[in-house]
Amino acid sequence: MLALALAAAPVAAQDMVAPAGSGGVADAPEPAADPATGANETNDVVVTGTVTRSVTQIGNVEIQKILPGTSPLKALQTLPGVTYLTADPWGNNEQNISLFVHGFNAQQLGYTLDGVPLGDQQYGNYNGLSPQRAIISENVGRVTLASGAGDLGTASTSNLGGTIDTFSSDPRADLGISAAQTVGSYQATRSYVRLDSGDIGQNTRLYVAGVRQRARAWDFVGYQNGWQGNAKLVHDDRNGKLTVYFAYSDKTEPNEDATVVAANQPYQPYIRPFLYPDLTNALKYFNNQYAYNGAPSYAAAGSNYSNYYGGALRTDYLGYARYDWRASDRVTWSNQVYFHHNDGVGIIAGPITAAGLPLLFSFYYPGVAGSSPTSPANLARLSTIFGNSGLATRTTEYRIDRYGGLSTLKLELGDHQVELGGWYERQSSSSFRRWYAFDINEPSSVYRRPNSYADPLITQYGSEVRVEEIQAHLQDSWRIVPALVVQAGFKSTFQRARQAVPVQPIPGSFTGSRELPVGRINTDRWFLPQIGALWDVTDSEQVFVNAQKNVRQFQTSAAAGLSPFALGSQTLFEVFKDQTKPETSWTYEGGVRTRRALDLGPITGFEGQISYYHVDFSNRLLGISPNQTISAVASGATILANVGSVTTDGVDVAGTLRFGDTFSLYNALSYNNSRYDDDYTVGTAQTVVPTAGKKVPGSPEWLNKTVATLRTDGAELQLIGDYIGRRYATYTNDLSVKGYFTLAGRIGFDMPVSGAGLAKKLSVSLNVTNITDKRAASTISIGAASGTYNFFPLPPRQVFATISAGF
Repeated sequence: MLALALAAAPVAAQDMVAPAGSGGVADAPEPAADPATGANETNDVVVTGTVTRSVTQIGNVEIQKILPGTSPLKALQTLPGVTYLTADPWGNNEQNISLFVHGFNAQQLGYTLDGVPLGDQQYGNYNGLSPQRAIISENVGRVTLASGAGDLGTASTSNLGGTIDTFSSDPRADLGISAAQTVGSYQATRSYVRLDSGDIGQNTRLYVAGVRQRARAWDFVGYQNGWQGNAKLVHDDRNGKLTVYFAYSDKTEPNEDATVVAANQPYQPYIRPFLYPDLTNALKYFNNQYAYNGAPSYAAAGSNYSNYYGGALRTDYLGYARYDWRASDRVTWSNQVYFHHNDGVGIIAGPITAAGLPLLFSFYYPGVAGSSPTSPANLARLSTIFGNSGLATRTTEYRIDRYGGLSTLKLELGDHQVELGGWYERQSSSSFRRWYAFDINEPSSVYRRPNSYADPLITQYGSEVRVEEIQAHLQDSWRIVPALVVQAGFKSTFQRARQAVPVQPIPGSFTGSRELPVGRINTDRWFLPQIGALWDVTDSEQVFVNAQKNVRQFQTSAAAGLSPFALGSQTLFEVFKDQTKPETSWTYEGGVRTRRALDLGPITGFEGQISYYHVDFSNRLLGISPNQTISAVASGATILANVGSVTTDGVDVAGTLRFGDTFSLYNALSYNNSRYDDDYTVGTAQTVVPTAGKKVPGSPEWLNKTVATLRTDGAELQLIGDYIGRRYATYTNDLSVKGYFTLAGRIGFDMPVSGAGLAKKLSVSLNVTNITDKRAASTISIGAASGTYNFFPLPPRQVFATISAGF
């Protein structure tokens, strides 16, 4: 049952689970593990009562109710102020994820797993990995969202708008096996198994777990494949607690192509499916002999043509060791070291005639002097070079190596709780853009990296980036009187980054670029303050207020994103270093929480929270393209500049009505008004783009989430309603996508098990997503100019059945 469990008085607060390192009055102990599943269960949704900020969290049980195996980030979709969209029902496909929290997008939030930094979640990540690759969904203990301002000690360089902290469940106390099997629409199958050792001596226990998932994309023949493994060991002794964790992930995600909406695109399909593996008909389509999705030919589809295939292949290894030393009843010192290695590739195969590719290839394979790159003779010559298929395969090949450490010292000094901490990380990443032949006699596959069987025809660029992150924080929670706590502190953050470019692009071949910059860029922010207060007004009501300043360090990705290392010349890079500032935000929030038992006929209880927030967001960075029609496939460097500020005001209202233990009704209503304060200019003509007063695109103004849960003996029915309001799709607000409502449902049964039987727990469930089969825009890609944007489709209705057991 979904619940908002709100701590009110200090006694009630002991029932809460405060996020680790929250700096609140007291961190509550981690909840006990369920004997059958090993999951550390919390109340389904918790609004913490021990911090001065708006912090909510969702537990393992509720996460798996949404859909077994769902992404930890998608699980947050039921929380106030959160918009999470993707083109697959699990929320796993990173290429088309859209996440907004209070007007901030995914790259403006901070992410951790058990305190380990996960980077900024940019697609083609350069400094981390997604939570769904860092941990198996079933092993998540809880996910915590600080929707306004994150904890000062969060290890992140991007948490302008809050933090999302995922926590792994601990090994359970008894020997046992947990297993689950899910099957469903579009040949979906997910197999999960976990072995818990129980206590193997000296208070030491561990688990190992694995999952295999395979599911066909709903709109084309492409399969989401993945193997994951997790292991965790916990050892308790009289001096403290040792935790060791390891994760392995090997995933293949077939990507979508977004539909282009523009005045010059007369044909705008709902989907743009890949044509793989039907090469015969794909070649007919590319030669204008075959209709595409209702369009008479490839040429008539314009920018909404289909590629042959596209996908993301990612392999990750992540591990950490942490020791929490209880030096005394009043002193705790926690130290954690971690590492992460990633080997990944983004791959796409498509026609050589599209997306400006003839011009790009002409830099490497010049045609007849004076002839157009798109002349029939040049195109025929390029087709021969690229394998006589008329197709080419492009890759972006990634590598990440990171290691670091975190240290936190907590002191209880009378009425004061003092926390001092630091974070250090050293990261190395590389990115190489390469083009390979698509041999008509040996066609390539989306599931296999071209560099494993072929030499590239073109290495367009190659970048090596090295970064050091250093962060420190100090805070004090002072209980002035038993009912009032004031918390204050600050953090300092420093970034040292440099780029080397072993392979420079040919000048002009990387659209808008002369070269990729080489050199260093360092940023320091010594004082980012925070102050807040928590007042227990009554035994049932709390008031909290908080103000905090945050910064988003410059991205350090190569040739992509809002990164100085993606600038198109050394000159632009030097100007950027001298004139551009990191994005900063001041977040102010306050609210009231309540938790009351009621005797109003069938209504037996109510929990709720209302919160208001105001954000002053300064030094907004924007990539301003010198050519507004640059293609996503050919890609191009941009001019990166501060273009003004954003002002945000919003309100979240959430509550749960309880009708005994049988029925509960949860509703969360959110309003967000995020507006640009300034216009900006583009091009050498300094054309004004009128954005002042316009709303931030992609982020809806209104959200409403509803969860109704009915329980009887051995059975549970849950319905989840999600309304997403209208979203603007351009910076100038001239285009928008309509709001829509989706409905998902689950029915689950706990099966009776014999006391003498093998299974300790057995359950079956049926999940249905998008029950009404709504067709609408899911993720939208914001248009760089008026009159155009891209969108991804909403996944259709899908059905999944799961059987799970504990032994």
